[in-house]
Amino acid sequence: MLRGGVAAPGGCRDRDTPAGRGASGTGGGWAVDPATVLGDSAEQFGVVCVAGPIPAGASVIERYGPRARTAVVDVTGTMAGPVAAMEGLTGRERASLHPLFAPDSEPGNVPVVVTERGPTVDRLLETLGRRGNRVVETTPAEHDRAMETVQARAHAAVLAFGLAAESVPEGFHTPVSAELVSLVERVTGGEPGVYRDIQTAFDGRQDVAEAAQRLAAVTGDGFDSLYREAGAPHHDTGTDTDRDGGGER
Repeated sequence: MLRGGVAAPGGCRDRDTPAGRGASGTGGGWAVDPATVLGDSAEQFGVVCVAGPIPAGASVIERYGPRARTAVVDVTGTMAGPVAAMEGLTGRERASLHPLFAPDSEPGNVPVVVTERGPTVDRLLETLGRRGNRVVETTPAEHDRAMETVQARAHAAVLAFGLAAESVPEGFHTPVSAELVSLVERVTGGEPGVYRDIQTAFDGRQDVAEAAQRLAAVTGDGFDSLYREAGAPHHDTGTDTDRDGGGER
């Protein structure tokens, strides 16, 4: 089921059946009986949208994608595997999307790979844009490489701070430490399995560990070099003088 006026009403199947009923009711559709989807039935749907754990994405697309009459869409979080799994579903519109935000944090960035365009996929992307989202067309390789930084490395760095930090009185926090604590609370307030799947799917945490080891081992002017190296990709050329002599930002 796709909501927001794209392809609703429709059926929704969730491994947590009450969640499936809730999602379908919100979109004006119906909850699909698990026996209908998981059993021997050959029931067809206009659009099949796969949303679930990253490791299951490709296999679920291969199993249920043929049930789609018009379009197959996935929002599982990786792109190389799902896009490859869709290639055999000819005669259907096909797109892989990755909303980079929680449902209650919309709007946000939505990378998308469209391998077969058509009116249903176009309406979906247009609806996302009207809701204020930034739809970014990409490739599976570019997306999955970027996720190594924006998800795997970012989450690993936040969790590492959470593991290393000690509790301190609120009045001692700096803007930087307070923001880091807030990020730890946000990341650890989710489901660990989601973050485990991200770490498994994308390289990155070992890079964070190696960077921490470099920082721990450096002495003297070597720290200054690492400090500048860390900031170089993230600041415009020529802005260093604006930061010299200032306090912690």
